Amino acid sequence: MGILIGLVVTLGCVLGGFMAMGGHLHVLIQPWEAVIICGAAFGTFLVANPMKTVKDTGKAILEAFKQAVPKEQDYLETLGVLHSLMRELRSKSRSEVEAHIDNPEESAIFQAFPTVLHNHDLTHFICDYCRIIIIGNARSHEIEALMDEEIQTIRSDKMKAYHAMVAVGDGLPALGIVAAVLGVVKAMGALDQSPEILGGLIGAALVGTFLGIFLSYSVVGPVATKIKTVREKKNRLYIIVKQTLLAYMNGALPQVAIEFGRKTISSYERPTIDAVEQSTMNTGTVEKKAA
Repeated sequence: MGILIGLVVTLGCVLGGFMAMGGHLHVLIQPWEAVIICGAAFGTFLVANPMKTVKDTGKAILEAFKQAVPKEQDYLETLGVLHSLMRELRSKSRSEVEAHIDNPEESAIFQAFPTVLHNHDLTHFICDYCRIIIIGNARSHEIEALMDEEIQTIRSDKMKAYHAMVAVGDGLPALGIVAAVLGVVKAMGALDQSPEILGGLIGAALVGTFLGIFLSYSVVGPVATKIKTVREKKNRLYIIVKQTLLAYMNGALPQVAIEFGRKTISSYERPTIDAVEQSTMNTGTVEKKAA
């Protein structure tokens, strides 16, 4: 919604200012200029990126428009599933805990936190490191280094859509110039026409420059920045898991360990400690069901 409102305000101000100066909107309606610029931009986008990145960019754009960032409930459920698993690690046998980790879809613990279970990448991340904790031979600083490396890899993969959009945005002004040059070439073929016709052709050519710059700095660039913001916030869930499990490996009790994770959440979105405690009060019930 924020993106749509911003685009409406931007377009309204640009076009409103143009009309206030005495300009005529019909002059800006040059569909073939748009075909040249947008078509060339999309073509270069396909050339520069593998199909996985192309598909992920479409998904990232939808996430940006929907503002699909983790909400307080997502943070609470992430902390909740970690709290439940740590309680299991402390009180249950290895085989009992492995039942939850090896098949999280059938685990009563994970089923109690559906937003985590539906995030398959995050679920696998949690299960992988809980499995390492069960083995018991790894040191916390080694696990921390491994987590950092994996989180960096995840971030790099998720940021490919952002970098692809930035590259398109950077190229749009040049593609606008390409469209303008082609329009000028067309105008040069009409030098024997009246000044009114020739002026219209030159004006139409200059629309290409306007459109390329406008799309770059008012549409594609801001959407790319939004994608980066959304993806960075979603990546924060992995940081929460990392800090919580490391605290547990270093001897913290489950209730203390999740406080380490809670503190990594942005202060603008961080749930209160009372909310976290309230959300983990039913952990005992979940564990009884798991048993």
